[in-house]
Amino acid sequence: MQRKERIKNLLSSLNKNLYERQEPIQLALLTAVAGESLFMLGAPGVAKSLIARKLKFAFTAGQSFEYLMNRFSTPDEIFGPVSIKKLKDEDKYERLTDKYLPGATVVFLDEIWKASPSIQNALLTVLNEKIYRNGEEDVKVELRGLIAASNELPAKNEGLEALWDRFLVRYLISEIKESGNFINMLTSSEDVYEDTVSEELKITAEETQQWSKEIDDIELPTEVLNTIQLVKKQLDDTDNQLGTVYMVSDRRWKKVIRLLKTSAFLNDRKKVNLMDCFLITHCVWNQPEQLDKVRHLVSEVIRKHGYSISLNLTGLRQEIIELETEIEKETKIKHITTREELYPVEQEFYQVLNLESSMDGKYIKRADFDRLNQEESTINIYDDNFKLTYKVKAKKPSVQHQVHLFHNSQLLALGLRTHKVEKDEIIYKKAHHLIEKYWNEKLEELLTYVNENLQKLDTEKPEEWYELDQNLFVDARLAPIVKANLNDSVNQLNDIQLKLEKLKYYYKNLE
Repeated sequence: MQRKERIKNLLSSLNKNLYERQEPIQLALLTAVAGESLFMLGAPGVAKSLIARKLKFAFTAGQSFEYLMNRFSTPDEIFGPVSIKKLKDEDKYERLTDKYLPGATVVFLDEIWKASPSIQNALLTVLNEKIYRNGEEDVKVELRGLIAASNELPAKNEGLEALWDRFLVRYLISEIKESGNFINMLTSSEDVYEDTVSEELKITAEETQQWSKEIDDIELPTEVLNTIQLVKKQLDDTDNQLGTVYMVSDRRWKKVIRLLKTSAFLNDRKKVNLMDCFLITHCVWNQPEQLDKVRHLVSEVIRKHGYSISLNLTGLRQEIIELETEIEKETKIKHITTREELYPVEQEFYQVLNLESSMDGKYIKRADFDRLNQEESTINIYDDNFKLTYKVKAKKPSVQHQVHLFHNSQLLALGLRTHKVEKDEIIYKKAHHLIEKYWNEKLEELLTYVNENLQKLDTEKPEEWYELDQNLFVDARLAPIVKANLNDSVNQLNDIQLKLEKLKYYYKNLE
């Protein structure tokens, strides 16, 4: 079984009987294989400890240790009691670490920020170096994954910054959102603490050691390094402008690289890709309200600076503009015509010529005239001051720019004031066949260039292009962001191709 298929099946087994916990399970396994730690922020009762208990089943002979911290917790409760026998017989201060944190495969520490300073100091060494100092001896711990949790973030100015920085991956966990999953969780009778992982899927200690060496050899391509540099720069710029908002240390970036390499390795790849870079989102926030900003920042960097192939679209567009201008000049003749149009007075009225000889009035409203037809209708007459003077029957005759008014049983056929308006008209003409031949050759040259570049974009896509939506640790819905740069180039070339074809159709069909 290939590694990726095995890890996929392992994740599926770990998720059995759980609802909406795929992402934290994925991150927990990824951080464990990478040798890093995970912090989960969330209210009580949202399966934080359950995820740690499930994680131990990913490893052969997996042992878990979990503890709920409080301000009275002592090192004995976390690292094991002092051996009285050693102290008495050998005058050595050593702890019995079996079945405690130093002897566990997976550790879950709840309410981590309530730990005492002595526990915190010991944890720093365990998290960073996988070493526990037991008396006079430095003991290498076999810890695969350490998960800490709390319903709050570490308080400021209490010396917790160093411990907080050791948790590479931070995850905001919430209650089940989807109503169907909630009902299924309520009605399920399955034992969620059962080991659902078959032996052939479990990761051995030997594999963990071997994988660690192979992860070191995973390649970091240029586009990934550029993405990381740009994300770092934007975070640093924010810190410079607003103060210590993110403050991602060099050590932390080094660990981020290790996490991305682990993702690539478990996905059966020899190098990190841009989908792996979305994992940065989980590594650089310090407050929950920063999460959306970080997610947007990382996505935009990947979108704008992701996979791309160099194309000279600016030069191509300039050639098309020049050809369009030439075709328009040869096929369009501007012709100016003059025609009579009604003259609007004060934008609202039309002047009725010679009306004053028959009644006290001079204007009708444009709106009234526009709605007239050959049926009689009542309209208003207005004087020089645009005051209403009469209401009369009227209709619109077939003669242009006239109105028929009925006054004192007489029909008044009166004209409306007009003015001359110049209009530009375009006369189309077919170009000489020799000119058309030149255009055909030019268009064929441009279309060939477009098609060659479309072919180039198709054949020179990165080898992982078609597997971007199959990343085991990143949501497949993010794949279009990675593909956006190249897809935009394809769309632009397709638009140019359509424009060239329309241009050819235009001049070919002129008569």
